Amino acid sequence: MSTPRAVGVRISYADVPTAVTGWVEARLGSPVVSYADQVGGMSPGCATRVVCADGTRAFVKAVGADLNAHTPTLFRREIAVLDLIGEHPLWARLEASYDDGDWVALVLEDVEGRHPDLSDDVVMGRLLEATDDLSVVLGERTPREIATGGGTYDTGLTGQHSIFRQFADSVETLTEIPDAPVPAWVRADTAGWAKKIRTLAEHPMTTLVHYDIRVDNLLQRPTGEIVFVDWGGAGIGPDWIDPLLARLERVDQGWFDASLASSEALVRIGDEAVTTWLVGIGTHLAVRSVTAVDVNLPTLQEFRRTESARFLGAAARRL
Repeated sequence: MSTPRAVGVRISYADVPTAVTGWVEARLGSPVVSYADQVGGMSPGCATRVVCADGTRAFVKAVGADLNAHTPTLFRREIAVLDLIGEHPLWARLEASYDDGDWVALVLEDVEGRHPDLSDDVVMGRLLEATDDLSVVLGERTPREIATGGGTYDTGLTGQHSIFRQFADSVETLTEIPDAPVPAWVRADTAGWAKKIRTLAEHPMTTLVHYDIRVDNLLQRPTGEIVFVDWGGAGIGPDWIDPLLARLERVDQGWFDASLASSEALVRIGDEAVTTWLVGIGTHLAVRSVTAVDVNLPTLQEFRRTESARFLGAAARRL
């Protein structure tokens, strides 16, 4: 099993307010008699497998604004997305949701499985196939309002246009942030890189994308199928972004470069666009690692620095 790179500090299910845990038991129809808190991801909220007296199992996520003001927004987005796309074996089913304006909670299908071992070529191959399938299914389930208009949907799903522009803005601000861990070759041409990154925002963006494919957001069933979890980062984006993200576990290996040829979407956008995206996200994470203030997310800055180094190192290799 691959070790999640994103590991925050979560509260336990025992720390969740009784109003929320009482709601969980009411929705499940039986008292919770045991629970197992899970590791992985950056949310300060709980992520827990629960077992009820009648044998019912479920996965519970819950967070309050006092833990982190932004995380409830991500939970609300996940609820909106899962309501929008419905059920499918590629993701965990949403059973119920709770929102009192402060605490937000989801009761999800408890998928039998564990994080996949992405160092295994066979398992990685399964992930790439599953990601291609996911792109097809999400394309089919994207509402017409998104497919024809892009931008935002009434669920608050903001398009990747703004994300790519944030990447470019981070590159342009490098002269003002000398302590950002960004290599000299990026700093030497901030205007050029920013222009290239902004062109990514011109790519067609008409489909829902997961946009957070990472080993801690994946489960593999005992029968081998991959399941995508944690949809708080989902939104409208280009059809190549999820296939690219699925390959990032090995971005620091030559395998990554060779694997791009197996994705029709990545072949279509070309190597330069992939490298440009790596520079954009790598620089953005580096800047955030020295400028962001993150409440109750003590491991996030180091995660940003580590991931930034991986992405910018891969970009340098590919140039």
